[in-house]
Amino acid sequence: MAAVTRVAALAGMFVLAGASLSAQPKTSEYSVKAAYLVNFGRFAQWTSTPNADDTYQICVLGRDPFGALLDKAVAGGTIDGRKVVVRRITQAKDAPGCRIVYVSDSEEAQLARTLAGLGPSHVLTVSDMPEFTRRGGMIQFVADADRVRFEVNTASAEDAGLSFSAELLKVAVAVRRIRPGA
Repeated sequence: MAAVTRVAALAGMFVLAGASLSAQPKTSEYSVKAAYLVNFGRFAQWTSTPNADDTYQICVLGRDPFGALLDKAVAGGTIDGRKVVVRRITQAKDAPGCRIVYVSDSEEAQLARTLAGLGPSHVLTVSDMPEFTRRGGMIQFVADADRVRFEVNTASAEDAGLSFSAELLKVAVAVRRIRPGA
């Protein structure tokens, strides 16, 4: 059953990667990004469980560009047998319990401090901020021929106790191994 779920999620990621956004409104872009956020959780493995309750938390740090779109994307969904829920947080110190943290561009001025604060939480960090993966983030949304795609920084993930499946890495437009300041 888990293998079927992973194959379905991977197929969904390929469909999302092929969806053109050129003639679609900004809400479509964030609908695609919301679906990716949910699917990223299916292709990441943690060395430790960040929360002890029965939910799988996807958190938005800072200004929320998704609104109801992310709530709609997770509605009724489960990952690893846990109900997926969305939390909005205002500081990195509020991240315990989060499995995935989308870092809004409103946090760009303090990104280094934010990522340092999230590091001990063993969370998957995602953003569409420019240079996010080069600055220590794990997954960055990028535009590629009018499509929402993503790149991955495996070094940042390893530092936080995470790894990504080969299926996820195959779909990424770039896979980097960069530690900030290196």
